[in-house]
Amino acid sequence: MDNNITKTAHEGRNIKRIREMLGVKQEALATELGINQQKISLLEQKETVEPQILEEVAKALKVPVEAIKNFDEQSAVNIIANTFHDEATAYSYNYKCNFNPLDKYVEAMEENKKLYERLLQVQKEKIELLQSLLEERK
Repeated sequence: MDNNITKTAHEGRNIKRIREMLGVKQEALATELGINQQKISLLEQKETVEPQILEEVAKALKVPVEAIKNFDEQSAVNIIANTFHDEATAYSYNYKCNFNPLDKYVEAMEENKKLYERLLQVQKEKIELLQSLLEERK
């Protein structure tokens, strides 16, 4: 047996993994490339991708072509696992809200109330105008 067999990268699968890690849907990538979603699906099944297409996909995903060619899922997982710390976890974003969401909700409700009051006032004015026009006809 030959122990010098080199493992070739499955470029289509690498495109899929990177796209998924970036949270990009097939439809969004297809739109960016000016093709349909089915072609992205077929592209992700190819072991090797044409250099020009690979370059366009890399540009659309904002990653270097080499990242797609040399993508190693285990290395990526290790990088991500070593990047998260403190309050962040692998399944959530480290998002610290700098405003009280309840205050924003109350503000929105007050704005809605003011809007409805203005709409009601406009309706009252329309009714008064129509009533005055009806009285003039009598």
